[in-house]
Amino acid sequence: IPGHEAPNDQVAANNAGDCSLTRRNKRMSSIRITVNGASRAVDGVDAGTPLLHVLRDQLQLKGPKFGCGLGQCGACTAIVNGRAVRTCRTPMSTMNGAEITTLEGLGTPEKPHPIQKAFIEEGAAQCGFCLNGVILTAKAFLDKKLKDFIGKIKSDKELLNVFKRLKDK
Repeated sequence: IPGHEAPNDQVAANNAGDCSLTRRNKRMSSIRITVNGASRAVDGVDAGTPLLHVLRDQLQLKGPKFGCGLGQCGACTAIVNGRAVRTCRTPMSTMNGAEITTLEGLGTPEKPHPIQKAFIEEGAAQCGFCLNGVILTAKAFLDKKLKDFIGKIKSDKELLNVFKRLKDK
């Protein structure tokens, strides 16, 4: 930001238009995380490095995106240990042993997850930039709050009807 000086313990991240501030902390030797079912070792990152930077820059995942950098827009969302988490504000120091699911871990183009399929069938993408956050937040919510009900759903059409009913309440 022109005319704004970052505090000494922060540096402006300058990766692909990313203008968030990242705290410079102690460098961590190695963190073990599971991403989309695969165990990964992340080496040599600062403790304060946002999970988003690791997912995009080191693991080359493009589902979570940098949006506002404040954790408000949801474009950076991933599911961490069953909860929808804004990865732009989640430091790597809190991720050791975490199970992380990104949009890439839900389904494939050939066989999308039922939530992805419902969004595709309804053309519910708008511009698509924040869709990652909407889909993953919906999945985390349904996994946690409606687990018993989801087990009774027999088709993707029934799942879409669930969303419609939730919208009307």
